[in-house]
Amino acid sequence: MTNRSLHVVLVERTGPRLLELLAAALDGSGPAIAPLDAGLPPARLAALVEALDPGSVEGPDGVTTVRSGQERGVAEGTAVIAPTSGSTGVPKGVELSAAALLHSARASLARIGARPGERWLCCLPAMYIAGLQVLVRSLVSGTDPVLADRADAQTVAASGCAHVSLVPTQLQRLLGGREGDMSTPLAGFRSVLLGGAAAPDGLLDAARAARVPVVTTYGMTETCGGCVYDGIPLDGVRVKTGDDDRIWIAGPVLFSGYRQGGSGGMGPPGIGSPPTAGDGWLQTGDLGRMDSAGRLVVRGRADDVINTGGYLVVPGEVAAVLQTCPGVRDVAVLGLPDPEWGARVVAVVAPADPADPPPLELLRLHVRERLPRYAAPSKVVMVDAVPMLPSGKHDLARLRQDLLRREQTEAESVTN
Repeated sequence: MTNRSLHVVLVERTGPRLLELLAAALDGSGPAIAPLDAGLPPARLAALVEALDPGSVEGPDGVTTVRSGQERGVAEGTAVIAPTSGSTGVPKGVELSAAALLHSARASLARIGARPGERWLCCLPAMYIAGLQVLVRSLVSGTDPVLADRADAQTVAASGCAHVSLVPTQLQRLLGGREGDMSTPLAGFRSVLLGGAAAPDGLLDAARAARVPVVTTYGMTETCGGCVYDGIPLDGVRVKTGDDDRIWIAGPVLFSGYRQGGSGGMGPPGIGSPPTAGDGWLQTGDLGRMDSAGRLVVRGRADDVINTGGYLVVPGEVAAVLQTCPGVRDVAVLGLPDPEWGARVVAVVAPADPADPPPLELLRLHVRERLPRYAAPSKVVMVDAVPMLPSGKHDLARLRQDLLRREQTEAESVTN
């Protein structure tokens, strides 16, 4: 049944208007909303709006345009359609019900022991689920969030907030790599939720040594964001791993379906059903295992696995190891085609000191000492910075395109 209107909101920066619209979407007094990044290229943004097929579009200036023609509404219980991060390709519109969003927020607040009146700092883009859920938690707790465009040390320290959600890159910058005063910006925070990408062990060790109350989170847009905290599912959420190590999730935080359109780039036309088993379990695209204490350990994405000469390599595990190598500031690992091995392991490294980058053999040795020999990268590409998405994840799709284009250029220069 689709009888609720959909209102697209083009967001330049998170402000009170988005919070107002979100509150109305959650309590049913307003339309469902679909926040989109107003900074996207115009053609891309127009295509996404067309794919969502909303009844109205509100620009950054607050002007609302009512679209003529037949509107394709949303289910009555739907409050938000949130885009996935698009880290591995084209983003999808994920339909999230008010019930799922509110359950997630309440379970999160209960897990971290949030107290009445404690405020949240929102320094993640609210058009993606991590930032959006900061706003939902604030609404549920009856507090006004502090809205910030960035997570620099001065802004964070002056916020007066008790809770914040960050991605690993933000936390790394706030820690600054200095001993002694590196915890200053986060002093006074009672919880720092860390998600969006795998956190290197070295980063977590540094944060905890600085007495930063980090809580690692695992989830996705389809689960209303983080639904597993420090390896333990939130109340009402169930997690298991299959024989193939795929992670499965069940519970009241699951999405309702995918909002898909014709030529807009969000997949085939129609409203997709969630890929759940008959008993309500969602099969994720991630690999994991349960440790001896019953906590979920996430290994990486199943569709990123590299088959090199018949050996299977999980890029996330290699990246986590390389992140601990001296001289590495940031790293991404992916597979590229290889005529002999099928695929080869390639590491893209942003060195801590561009004038003295770590050599390939050091990186390979660092991996071989901790993982099987075949997991060591056969090639390393040095970059000033690994490309990122607004959600805080590595832009793997762009990175793969850039590397393939670079290799083609190198091959053409050799043959000419």
